[in-house]
Amino acid sequence: MDIDFGTTERVVGIDLAAAHADAAREYASANIEVIQEDLLTAQLAPASVDFVWCVNTINHFRDPVQGAIKLSTFLRPRGRIALGQTSLLPDMYFAWDSRLERVTNEAVRQYYRDRYSLDERDLTSVRAIVGVLRGADFQNVAARTVLIERVSPVDSATERYLLETIMRDTWGERLRPYLSNDDHAELLRLCDPQHPRFALHRPDFHFLQSFTLATGEVSSSRA
Repeated sequence: MDIDFGTTERVVGIDLAAAHADAAREYASANIEVIQEDLLTAQLAPASVDFVWCVNTINHFRDPVQGAIKLSTFLRPRGRIALGQTSLLPDMYFAWDSRLERVTNEAVRQYYRDRYSLDERDLTSVRAIVGVLRGADFQNVAARTVLIERVSPVDSATERYLLETIMRDTWGERLRPYLSNDDHAELLRLCDPQHPRFALHRPDFHFLQSFTLATGEVSSSRA
């Protein structure tokens, strides 16, 4: 968020998780202030922000439209917002095994439904960022989707990201109850860097992930 503190403009980042805020502070430049706080109760002055950048966050609000309305109160007239969301389209992890990919993705969704006592309709806000902006009365709403594409051999940073964020944190042991024994065993092989079938070292590894950015602005006549 770009905020006017008197005569000096600064960038402010907000995250609810203390670990995320600490990590951001480690890498943030000197002119960026990182705050560990609930975005919905953040102590920001109304109409003090020029631009809000919010990625993979709005869908976690209990009421995403109300969350976007709250964000709009921080914006000056004609201030702009960008809501980003990954994976509105199904990701492709295993180009050679669409069935295992499908059951793995279904297992992830079922895990989160069980963990947070949700039904399938509760997850639709992930797909609805355009509707969220329009429901919050933003103007000039637009969206664009790009594909993030990675092909073997991947660089070390990409391998670390996919291994830690997807294969260990998103999949891992938590999916065991939601997959057959054979499917879970195959998934473990594909996620094991020491196994000869490790997915990221296969010559046919081809990963596709979508990223959608929806933008809007507040009215110039808003009081």
